[in-house]
Amino acid sequence: MVFNWFRRQFNKEEAEEQDTPPAVEAEQDAPSDDSEDSDDAEETSEAEDYRSWAETAFQKIQERQQETTAETVAPAVDAKSTSTDEVIVSPDVEVESSAVAEVTPEADPEPSPEATSTTAEIEEIDAVAPEVASSPEPIAATPAPVAKTESPSQTSPPAKPSPSDLQFDEGFLWSAEVLAAQGRRPEEVSVEEISWLQKLRQGLGKTRRGLANQLKSVVGQGPLNADAVMAIESLLLQADVGISATDKLIEALQTKVREETLPPDAAIAYLKEIMQDILDAPTQKNYSPNFAPKREGMNIWLMTGVNGAGKTTTIGKLAHISKESGYDCLIAAADTFRAAAVEQVKVWGQRSNVDVIANPGQNTDPAAVVFDAITAAQKRNIDLLLVDTAGRLQNKKNLMDELNKVRRIVSKKAPDAHIESLLVLDATLGQNGLRQAQVFSEAAELTGVVLTKLDGSAKGGVALAVVQELGLPIRFIGAGEGITDLRPFSSYEFVEALLST
Repeated sequence: MVFNWFRRQFNKEEAEEQDTPPAVEAEQDAPSDDSEDSDDAEETSEAEDYRSWAETAFQKIQERQQETTAETVAPAVDAKSTSTDEVIVSPDVEVESSAVAEVTPEADPEPSPEATSTTAEIEEIDAVAPEVASSPEPIAATPAPVAKTESPSQTSPPAKPSPSDLQFDEGFLWSAEVLAAQGRRPEEVSVEEISWLQKLRQGLGKTRRGLANQLKSVVGQGPLNADAVMAIESLLLQADVGISATDKLIEALQTKVREETLPPDAAIAYLKEIMQDILDAPTQKNYSPNFAPKREGMNIWLMTGVNGAGKTTTIGKLAHISKESGYDCLIAAADTFRAAAVEQVKVWGQRSNVDVIANPGQNTDPAAVVFDAITAAQKRNIDLLLVDTAGRLQNKKNLMDELNKVRRIVSKKAPDAHIESLLVLDATLGQNGLRQAQVFSEAAELTGVVLTKLDGSAKGGVALAVVQELGLPIRFIGAGEGITDLRPFSSYEFVEALLST
């Protein structure tokens, strides 16, 4: 069964209705005392219910894995019994392999003429686009067929996490509690979700240990005074939350404290709520909270960002997510300025088993590559086209102009496509990355942000700064170097990983 990562959406209303597992809800219906002993008993009972929920989820994962193993054993036995037949068929296999070897060179004879003609056509897109669209082989100049034939044999698919890799430890319990709080059922939990949440929590561990513990210490000293507010403000700024987002958090916290006295746990819970509201603000106004390739029509995602932010790597990971979620995907290698950028995209295309449309020449026109990629995507009925653009520094005007040109080509060639422009930001850059984003938002018509490298020295608070300053939603976050270490962004899961003690 295909696991669709794009459909993992956090429903705040449902989570509030099912804030605890069913066993806890049943206990809440019973009469309770107002004493501290009763409160402690309820907290203990809630913890026990979450543990029971986690144990059930762990058991269900193991059962599914055992069923999958049983299904794969039978075909393996059949394969052994027919081994003698395979020896007889081997001559035919050799003929097929030689046939493939003869087909692959056919993409090489005509690269330069069509690449040259496409470049010339791009300069007069309004007049020439209909003629190019009627060309019989518009993608012959690309090495996509070669990449397609090499990928199954040379690159093995990435290994998925298995229950044998999981342990019923603190990380699993925390991940299970986060999923249970979102209204999930134990039988719905997958090993992929648990593994991802553990990676996210580990990636934000440095920020969490420095921020959450100190915040709890400050707010636990009693009613917030001026010194306590300054201490909290300093902690937030050190976590790269940014001035604007910090001011909003402090103001909301002060207002809440004036209304009632908050114990430490309640103060941290309220900070979580305010942080989540900040992260969700763009999707409450100008952007849809559900971010996924649309089934009707083609989707084109333009990936922008400076060199070193992880843009090309992110494209490979997005291609893998899309493929795993049931979407047909294609990659356009339009970063023709950086050395070996096209080769890097091809490697990631092989890892994710996705074809790459590229021009074999060097320093070719990125707009021409995008033009050919759109043509190929239209002929193959591709759901999602990922476009890798050149890494641009905000002070290089010619490169920024090239990005605008690519955007015009996309609008002309695929006027009915669903277009997104995502900025890949290195979380380790902090406020410097925020200034880059401000310049890119003007030139690229950005619709979202991909935050990468949260597993390193990054301070997770930069996510709040990006959203507050730019008004753009965070669509994906990366917390590792593996192909499965990039996932759709969930504000609830992010805040829990950032501030859970």
